[in-house]
Amino acid sequence: MFPVVPERALLELARTEGGPDTLTLLVRDQDTRRLLLLRAVLDAAEAAGPSVCTAAQKARLREDWALLTEADRLPAADARFANPARARLFHPLTGPWARSCLRGLDTAPGPADGEWARRLRRDLAHFSAIAAVVAAGAGIPFRTRLTARAGVLALPSLGALHTARSGDVPVDVTCTEGRLVLRQADAPDVTVHLESGVGAWSGALAWTPAHALPGLTRTAPPLPLDDLDPYRELPDGPGHGNLRTPLALDDAERKRWLQAWSGTALALRSGGAQRLAEAGALLRCLVPLETPPDVGTGRGSCSATRREAFGGLLSSTPPDSVTLAATLVHELQHAKLAALSDLVTLHRAGPAARYFAPWRTDPRPYDGLLQGTYSHLAMAAFYQHRALVGGLPDRDWAWAQHARYRAQVGAALPALVGSPDLTVRGRRFVDEMAATHERMADHPAPRGHVARAQAYVASARALWAQRHASALPPSNG
Repeated sequence: MFPVVPERALLELARTEGGPDTLTLLVRDQDTRRLLLLRAVLDAAEAAGPSVCTAAQKARLREDWALLTEADRLPAADARFANPARARLFHPLTGPWARSCLRGLDTAPGPADGEWARRLRRDLAHFSAIAAVVAAGAGIPFRTRLTARAGVLALPSLGALHTARSGDVPVDVTCTEGRLVLRQADAPDVTVHLESGVGAWSGALAWTPAHALPGLTRTAPPLPLDDLDPYRELPDGPGHGNLRTPLALDDAERKRWLQAWSGTALALRSGGAQRLAEAGALLRCLVPLETPPDVGTGRGSCSATRREAFGGLLSSTPPDSVTLAATLVHELQHAKLAALSDLVTLHRAGPAARYFAPWRTDPRPYDGLLQGTYSHLAMAAFYQHRALVGGLPDRDWAWAQHARYRAQVGAALPALVGSPDLTVRGRRFVDEMAATHERMADHPAPRGHVARAQAYVASARALWAQRHASALPPSNG
């Protein structure tokens, strides 16, 4: 069922690039996996006992799936997807929702009024909201009852209704001719008018519309800037540090995003034509994050991707277009490598965290080192391309960034290349990464920047060795 990755595509990706066919291969495979994940949710619900998923909940899931199937037969509303139903199902944040459903359905049941039960009820009810949005976008008239979560009914890609009462509140929804009427007890009806693509408007103060940024290119569709979806939060755990707080944008923050976004396509293109192409092919939504206090000012920002949310990128408000472009380059490499790893086994290393990475103070597992080195290699290429463009006002700064990223990659590559846990295809991959790193020497940074970068890496290594000397493997120097 899953495609074979050609050698040409493997080497393209190893260079942190990827032509149209290669990127399409990754996208289609991830979309196929999303459909299988959704099928798994339905199958798990059907197989669950009544204490986990009641007969009424199962019946409602079947009704919602039937509504999606009806919309699936209609012509495409978005050229990127086969039809409007899949446009919604392939939205990145549908992935975290489906994973949350599976966790709830696979967990031994607790008390009916416990946190586990409440979470699963909300997860399963959210599928009804997804189906309603799909049907509305496809022009299918319907009447249904949805449930607001903690006083908010989120309709993904359209907006959110703030109910008059708190808690989980029933809301009756009627859809006719591109218009939704939302009805709740003890509150006026709210009429919502669907817009083309992302968003819906209403004169009611209780309604908050979803927002989108203009397409990255003139022919690209708008890009959702999603600060409403209830599944946009990062999960707890060490993998994402303190990046767990999504940001609800006010007008000032939204304007900052728009200002930075307006120059992002040009900044991406200055870092290599493939950077703009891969962003157009892979990026499906942006999720605003609060900026942690330790990020600082100037060009500081924080960002993340989630493996289960392919095409989604989480970021604090970018200070400028170049920073946002660099964030896209960095995070999309994680998305590319994660998608490739679903198709190709690159290594069989265990999860032990014992490797030195110049950009981290803690030991890294082999896979984490590979992910970090890969994204840093792309950043070195991005800034080298920018530094070689004549007339840029920040050219010297771009050279400094390139030198630092290249020195960091150079320090990490020996451990990657020397690992006995690489598969045959994994060795081809990391060898091509090393060759890409070596070719950058054809256009070296100024000596001062190189010297400072090397000194920075040497200091980071010495400090790391003091803290974690026993974890340092021989292959890492």
